[in-house]
Amino acid sequence: MPFVSILSIDLASNPKNPTGVAVLERNRIITSTHFSDSQLLDIINNLRPSLVGIDAPLSLPNGRISIDERDSNHFRECDLKLRQLKIRFFPITLGAMRTLTKRGMALKQEILRILPTSSVVEIFPGASFDILGLERKNIKSCTSFLASFKAAPVNVHESDAAIGAFTLLHHQRSNSLELTGSDGTIILPNPSSSRSSYYKRL
Repeated sequence: MPFVSILSIDLASNPKNPTGVAVLERNRIITSTHFSDSQLLDIINNLRPSLVGIDAPLSLPNGRISIDERDSNHFRECDLKLRQLKIRFFPITLGAMRTLTKRGMALKQEILRILPTSSVVEIFPGASFDILGLERKNIKSCTSFLASFKAAPVNVHESDAAIGAFTLLHHQRSNSLELTGSDGTIILPNPSSSRSSYYKRL
């Protein structure tokens, strides 16, 4: 596969569980499933994308030094903006989210070590599905929505990654919705991409 500009990762908290990957190549979204960080880094090193999106928290709330230390800082400013939009999410300090946050932040650093000129951003496919007016974890609706990209995800991890790639395309074209705070940014699709009722809240 030649150089691609966009790569989306629906990261699992545990490398033993499947992680979905989607790449956007010549207006086609190609999905696959992987497990270990080394597999993901091999893909990134081979494809050398200029924009990578990871479905995992990539920063800590203001005032929190470590995800392992327990304190009262559970939400980032960008998380609170999700809440304002009435989008469901898990706090980064809750259960498996701690592990996912650690893995996501470490993976980002490894990607930037390999490709220091690339942009690595945080995405949230669940919220993207909501904004696009699609049912979360619905592979059929995802495939239908991305029909023009010939996306063919075979599991929910790949469908999340595929929606992530669509989100990144909007971001690359400076047409995304960015929930930004002093402690992080979440990239979402522009609400004009669908007729979702979420428009009215933005």
